[in-house]
Amino acid sequence: MIDQVYVGALTLDLLLGDVQSLKQKRSVLRPIIAEVQKHFPAVAVAETGGNDLYRRAEIGVAVVSGTAANCTQVLDRCERLVAGRPEIELLSARQRLFHDED
Repeated sequence: MIDQVYVGALTLDLLLGDVQSLKQKRSVLRPIIAEVQKHFPAVAVAETGGNDLYRRAEIGVAVVSGTAANCTQVLDRCERLVAGRPEIELLSARQRLFHDED
């Protein structure tokens, strides 16, 4: 039984490459989101901001774990996976950790 519950949240601010429409933007983001889900099936990931901008996007990732260290490790790995994509530039990444007593 898990005595502690931690929720880790990661917000990634992305600059997309040569994107001229929202349709092109979706075609860039879908594979990125799918890759995160494939490599980390226990996380939730979605576009969370910049929806009406062609070349900017915000992706949110969330994970629930019994330890803070595991949350941080999973989010770090998700960040590295997204940052390694050649078609985007990672402008910023912000991690937050929430405890069930917060």
